[in-house]
Amino acid sequence: MNHVEYEKIKAAEWQQALDTIAAINASTDPLVRYKTSRPVIDIKHMWETSAEKYADSVAFHVKDASDQPYRTITYKEAKADSDALGTALLCEPGLDLKGKHIGIMGENSYQWEMTYMAVIGGVGVVVPVDKELGEEELTYVLKAGKVEALFVSKRYLKKMMNIMAGGETSLRLLICMNAEEVPEGILTWKGLIEKGKAYLAEGRTEFVDAVVERDTMSVLLFTSGTTGLAKGVMISHGNLVTNLMVSPTLMNVQEDDIFFSVLPVHHTYECTCGFLMPLYKGASIAICEGLKYIVKNLGEVKPTLFLGVPLLFETLYKRIWGTAKKTGKDGLMRTVLKVNKVTKKIGLDLVPKLLKSVTDVFGGRMRVMICGGAAIDPAILNFLGDLGFIALQGYGLTECAPLATLNPDIDPIPTSCGHVMPTMEYKIDHADPETGIGEICVKGGNVMLGYYENPEATAEVLKDGFYHTGDLGYMDDKGFIYITGRKKNVIITKNGKNVFPEELEYLLSLIPYVDESLVYEGEASSGEDTTIVAVIRINEEAVAEVLGEDPVDEQIKALLWKEIDKTNEGLPMYKKIKKIGVRHAEFEKTSSKKIRRNVLANRDCV
Repeated sequence: MNHVEYEKIKAAEWQQALDTIAAINASTDPLVRYKTSRPVIDIKHMWETSAEKYADSVAFHVKDASDQPYRTITYKEAKADSDALGTALLCEPGLDLKGKHIGIMGENSYQWEMTYMAVIGGVGVVVPVDKELGEEELTYVLKAGKVEALFVSKRYLKKMMNIMAGGETSLRLLICMNAEEVPEGILTWKGLIEKGKAYLAEGRTEFVDAVVERDTMSVLLFTSGTTGLAKGVMISHGNLVTNLMVSPTLMNVQEDDIFFSVLPVHHTYECTCGFLMPLYKGASIAICEGLKYIVKNLGEVKPTLFLGVPLLFETLYKRIWGTAKKTGKDGLMRTVLKVNKVTKKIGLDLVPKLLKSVTDVFGGRMRVMICGGAAIDPAILNFLGDLGFIALQGYGLTECAPLATLNPDIDPIPTSCGHVMPTMEYKIDHADPETGIGEICVKGGNVMLGYYENPEATAEVLKDGFYHTGDLGYMDDKGFIYITGRKKNVIITKNGKNVFPEELEYLLSLIPYVDESLVYEGEASSGEDTTIVAVIRINEEAVAEVLGEDPVDEQIKALLWKEIDKTNEGLPMYKKIKKIGVRHAEFEKTSSKKIRRNVLANRDCV
């Protein structure tokens, strides 16, 4: 079935897509600069139209081995593989996977992404599974998600065979994505592709003619909660394509862009923005081999667009300045960046010539860097901007598939998590009359269907069509949103004042001896207001430069207090940090690297 026939069959949904584009084009917001989105009904329709429109263009840059160069795969070739896989899953006797929940677990790969396209394109519900989960958490996700088949990379095959043999889940099929020789009873990705191509040659059209539902669950994502068991977030095709059509209005995605895929694709941020978005816009995806290969792969494939999280950009930032300091060029770099702010105004950019070795770290062609997942130090975004990159911050949640706001690519505001997007509604619930701070709420086609088999939790966050994010913040008169903290983390003092732990944790992160911190409400002394406590994981290297090797905690605390006293000077009395604890080990974290705030072990060193 071609896309024209599909559009006729799905006439009502096609009109929804046309209405979304019409609303975008009607926007009078001056920051909605790019009105080039095309209407798409669902992910199947998006992939069909992209494969036709960009057939011979490169869709993927992949590596078969670390010592080999990147090779390319065109849209036409990729579409043929996803069609073959989807056909095999529906036609192979004994599989019985139509409408079933199918998991994908493994490293970022071409096979992972084409499996996603096959399952969502007419087979069943995709359940992306976090490969970093322990056996107990994996069992919980597979059981709660009712996963019957799992595509898995060979690195995790044995673990998953053990879980399947345990009989606690509904898992009955394992398909290895990147091995040809597997134990008996295990299927292979390549084998299914070959069978699917044979079925297609016989004229089987069960998959290519499948019609998917736009507004029912097509993806089941389990959140990595910081305070309890993960909830299953139900995402529809409509949620995903709303993001694809709306978000490029604030940032120009070009057909010759190469997206560098390094964040785990099972997270919705990378999946929507780093996988589905480039395929929607006719760009290509370069899959990174892993964190330790980032700089190497950047140099090999020379990408133009890079999605990251704060930790990733902070690491690169420290590496650049550390190298400059060791080579004695940090002073030169500061001078060039300072002078360049003036010379660029008259058309003279000094960075490409004088700081080429720095920009070449990112491959030499980098254009846009987007940070999501958590707040980033604005100084890092400013630094990247000074180097000539478009450095943006966005805001998203799994429940919004994931984009809620995005900074525009012209004149972004580093301190803001982004600008409101067209076709969506926003409100600040129960805003404080003095500060304007309240709970950020979002309404639109991007908002999830609800939590899987959990109507109580769904009712708590979906009210009158608005998703209550649990994040506190405010919106300025230009539509930019600023996050101040999490509603569940806020500390309310005895005098009724609000203290946002995230604000204090950010201020502590500016101290060179601090790697990360956890701020919470401690037990107040008699007659005192609330006591603010900070547990600090120290930067061992920075501390050693001052105190030498193996200093005792009392010496470290004294060093920290010298800096924290300076921080406290700029804070009102109710926000001042009163107690600190020193931590050497990393905080216990979720798979998305967020500190588990409810784990008391994080606080036992105070």
